[in-house]
Amino acid sequence: MSNPESTPEEMDLVCGDRDVAVEVVQPREVPLGGPRAMLVRRTLPLRGRSLIGAWCFIDHYGPDRVADTGGMKVAPHPHTGLQTLSWLFAGEIQHRDSAGNQAMVLPGEVNLMTAGHGISHSEVSTAGTDVLHGVQLWVALPDASRDVEPGFEHHVPEPVRGPGWEARVLVGSLLGSTSPVRTFTPLVGAEVMLAGGATLDVPLDPAHEHGLLLDVGSLEVDGAEVKPGELAYVAPGTRTVRLHAREESRLMVLGGEPFGEAIVMWWNFIGRSHDEIVEFRAEWQEQVTADGSVVAGAQSVAPGRFGVVAGEELAPLPAPVLPNVRLRERR
Repeated sequence: MSNPESTPEEMDLVCGDRDVAVEVVQPREVPLGGPRAMLVRRTLPLRGRSLIGAWCFIDHYGPDRVADTGGMKVAPHPHTGLQTLSWLFAGEIQHRDSAGNQAMVLPGEVNLMTAGHGISHSEVSTAGTDVLHGVQLWVALPDASRDVEPGFEHHVPEPVRGPGWEARVLVGSLLGSTSPVRTFTPLVGAEVMLAGGATLDVPLDPAHEHGLLLDVGSLEVDGAEVKPGELAYVAPGTRTVRLHAREESRLMVLGGEPFGEAIVMWWNFIGRSHDEIVEFRAEWQEQVTADGSVVAGAQSVAPGRFGVVAGEELAPLPAPVLPNVRLRERR
């Protein structure tokens, strides 16, 4: 996946009913390959904001009929310096990675892959999937941990409930629930569902910044209207955020302590310099090319930093050409 930037015009600052500054971000549509490209709605990174805590990438997709889009067929590709978190509302995806992990990504179940030093993986929707609907999230690893060994975690969060609401905590702690999934910086991630007409005051860690992504419904975040696909940003210092659902709604709450480090992010890599990204790209290309061409299947990938995705036959994705300018840092 590439990381096109959004323009400043896609952000709107609104002061809510309780004088909480809420920045509403409109998504941009990005096609993910193929003649029947699956479209995703991207709200992070932005030109004006690259991270929310350590969250550095938010793709929101569906509900899409697989018969129309062709579904998800992401061939083996590499990652460094990050974690990926897959969360589905509908459908099934087969995950395979070069650390030897194979797992089904199912609705309501956390699948978190740590790339660290380097990993490659594939994501393919199953033959029995009629509709795909979910989010793909990335977390930047801090400098002290970005070279850890790759790994994978699976967790099924128990729902917590109150009057007119239900939540599942993916990472961190929220609304009285804590996830055991390991992160390398203080983070929170949760799915929250609200009945029509319900109001919920969500307690927040004031040291964190937060993004609230509306999946479906009609929502007010401290009085600021948020439409499906939009993300409401709330700065650090906020202790509670008031959610009011005009109709039945579902949203993702994502937050964390401001990352505090500059990163360089390009394609599927996160590093700390242009030259480092150049090296990551070169190492991947060395693994996936032979006689000047990309190898025909994943099992023909050569050993190296990114390994080989066991059990996958799709041809690996070659890296795109680097731009003719030096990659800039993001904060």
